[in-house]
Amino acid sequence: MKKEKIIFWTTTILIFLFEGVMPALTSQTELAKEGIRHLGYPEYFGNALVIFKILGVLALVIPQVPNRIKEWAYAGFAFDFIFASISHFAVDGLDFQGFFPLIILAILMTSYIYHHKIERAKNSSI
Repeated sequence: MKKEKIIFWTTTILIFLFEGVMPALTSQTELAKEGIRHLGYPEYFGNALVIFKILGVLALVIPQVPNRIKEWAYAGFAFDFIFASISHFAVDGLDFQGFFPLIILAILMTSYIYHHKIERAKNSSI
């Protein structure tokens, strides 16, 4: 059980940093605004995305948040990473920026799998 918790918290903290902390600290920089414009999205879309990302990572890291809310957060991030990848491939072609969201998606999937392993173990011990 200890190994599962270490893997879960490591991957979840990586998501927290990449999708919560970094966007919160950098979303108003000119580089971030240009990145949103480069992909063809309006600036307000980036602002809304940051708000939902912060809410999503909070749902993942706060243990008291109900599992149903966590499921929605995992789904939201999965859609975000898939569509980010599609956007980059559509605008920039096949380059690393298109693959990077898929790498983060793999980390998210690992967090999701281990979240459920921990929940199953918790429920079976009750």
